[in-house]
Amino acid sequence: MTSHQDLVTDPLPDILRDDAGHVLMGEWDMGDSERQQAVIQGAFEAWRRHPLPDGLLSRVFLAGTDGRTVLNYSQWTSADAYRAFAQSDRYQELARDIHAVAEVDRGDLGVHRLYRSMTAAAGTRCVTPGVVVRVAFDTDGEATARRLVDTIVDHYGGVQPPGDDGGGLASHFHIRQDGLRVVNYSEWASEEAHQRMFEGHIDVEDGGPMAVINEVPGVRVLGFRRFLPGLGLRRP
Repeated sequence: MTSHQDLVTDPLPDILRDDAGHVLMGEWDMGDSERQQAVIQGAFEAWRRHPLPDGLLSRVFLAGTDGRTVLNYSQWTSADAYRAFAQSDRYQELARDIHAVAEVDRGDLGVHRLYRSMTAAAGTRCVTPGVVVRVAFDTDGEATARRLVDTIVDHYGGVQPPGDDGGGLASHFHIRQDGLRVVNYSEWASEEAHQRMFEGHIDVEDGGPMAVINEVPGVRVLGFRRFLPGLGLRRP
């Protein structure tokens, strides 16, 4: 277990940290903004009250702009590290604490791995993300999931399309453990910048992202949700 003195608070995870070998990601639908904020604050404080388990690198709670959802994103050094914690008494204590304070069960978070990313072009001005866009796709299996991500990333040469106003910062493609879901954790300068990009490329005939995605059979677009930076702990 680790002291919180070894950690920093951070509203966003460092997706590209190279010591993260195991990613857990999922969402809670809390129904309204009051419960949404109560859950984020309560779950964050519960984690702060408990000794941090060995192997945990970050745990962040992001607030959906819809005023009801919460995105949970956590990074671990390995699946074994998480499994050891999940089988411990401390895990059960933390789960009870979160349920009591935030009035929510932890629920199952899907196991994912970061497969590939698109980042800003060299020389681009560094901008702190103002919004995270979660884009989800169902796929026919692991091979289709990899083909989808490879098609998108290779089409853009590994460089994040900036959008008309330069608001696109990065896209991080995760594949769920069963291979049946791809989640793009996409970083944008603002909600407005993403909305402008979305409105400008909703037509599949314009050669934008949807045209690229439609090249891959066996993929079903599930849509997106936007999340604001929230509360989290991160090991430096």
